[in-house]
Amino acid sequence: MTTLEIAFRNIFRNRRRSLMTLMTICIGAVATLIFAGFMNYMLLGYQTVTVERTGHLAISQNGYFDFGAGNPTAYSIRKYKDIVRLVENDPVLRPMTAVVTPTLSLVGIAGNYSADASKTFFGQGVVPADGDHMRQWNEYGLGVDGRFNKQRYLLANDDIDGGVVGTGLARILRLCEPLHIDGCPSPPKEKKNRPAMDIASVAPEDFTSLVAEIAPPPQDNSAEELHIDLLAATSGGTPNVVSLTVKGADYMGIKEVDDNFILMNLERAQQLLYGRNEHEVTSIVVQLHKTEDLPQAHAQLVSLFKTHGLDLEVHDFTDLVSQYKQVEGMYQFIFLFISMIMVIIVLFTVVNTMSMSVMERTAEIGTLRALGVQRGGIRRQFVAEGWVLGVIGATAGVALASGITIAINHASFTFTPPGVVRPIPFSLYLFGDSGIILKTWLSLTVVAAIAAFVPAHRAAKMPVVDALRHV
Repeated sequence: MTTLEIAFRNIFRNRRRSLMTLMTICIGAVATLIFAGFMNYMLLGYQTVTVERTGHLAISQNGYFDFGAGNPTAYSIRKYKDIVRLVENDPVLRPMTAVVTPTLSLVGIAGNYSADASKTFFGQGVVPADGDHMRQWNEYGLGVDGRFNKQRYLLANDDIDGGVVGTGLARILRLCEPLHIDGCPSPPKEKKNRPAMDIASVAPEDFTSLVAEIAPPPQDNSAEELHIDLLAATSGGTPNVVSLTVKGADYMGIKEVDDNFILMNLERAQQLLYGRNEHEVTSIVVQLHKTEDLPQAHAQLVSLFKTHGLDLEVHDFTDLVSQYKQVEGMYQFIFLFISMIMVIIVLFTVVNTMSMSVMERTAEIGTLRALGVQRGGIRRQFVAEGWVLGVIGATAGVALASGITIAINHASFTFTPPGVVRPIPFSLYLFGDSGIILKTWLSLTVVAAIAAFVPAHRAAKMPVVDALRHV
């Protein structure tokens, strides 16, 4: 008989003990793989939501990433349409890119003067058709909705005046009732005896006066369309006001964003920020078909801009969304921690099982040594038994984890993760990552073999005479 055949027979001499060992290895494999599937789903889902919103790469004027938030117009991109065409027509980038679209970030004051309410805001001007295209990105086939899906549907390329506000900003501007926002609290009654020089009351009056001077006559918010006015400083430093037709409100997932965000058509944002001057943008977003092309696309963009003498910088989505790497690192650390616990449990279980086997078979070991079997042969025999336990247990664990994954993925579970406001389908992303299955299987089998080495070495070192005298 071969060593493996003998090992397979020996591990079932004590079936109860071997069965408990196999169950331990199996459960360790299942726990590791199920959490790996959960971790992959959460990370890839987060990546999908992020790429839908920000794309894979953002092209901006050199310095915008570090200093542009304080003065976007000082770091805006001129002749951005030529750069978009340059990227779209590049023979290396063309097969990799799904969307190349300009965006404009801006800050200002939003006012609903009919309700005597105003609020600072930060907004983003987009090309709605490109936004609709971006939100279709789902490389991994996950049931994850982007955070801004509803907003994209409410805007159209030919609707220059349209925009979407956060539900928090709608509440502050007293737009809850016209927009039919559920669960929106009513404002408390204002105090009648306020100081004459109350700054809070002066600001709306100043804003209303400026709107009357610059903007068209006020619209009636009770009409079919709902309007607010946006005030911002143009690139020349002069104040400018435009009217925005509010198409709807949507919760942005984070209160600080929800209380301040406005999404609008790119052309309307440019009218507000640049007036009659040349229209520019703050960034050009590039969305790829596959995330694995990101390093190559990044390098090609840098090389392309250097060749054409363009003072532009390129950042990927992990730079734009600072918490992405933190979330990824957290999940990887938790997975490593759980994996180490499973490895330790399997290690000690196999060591205990093989130690008991050595004690029970001491006389047998002495007989084999007396028949001429070398110490290496004894050592190989017990290591093989541990390895066979690992193979059977790990294989059963992979099979069971696969069954559980299939059951969960077909159970139509839903949940609402942080940053997403509507329930999304929950599943485990295990089969799309064959590497983690193979690594888990190999790890457990190797650990089982290593765990068997210590008892096997002790068995091999037994003096023949002492082993034969053991009862």
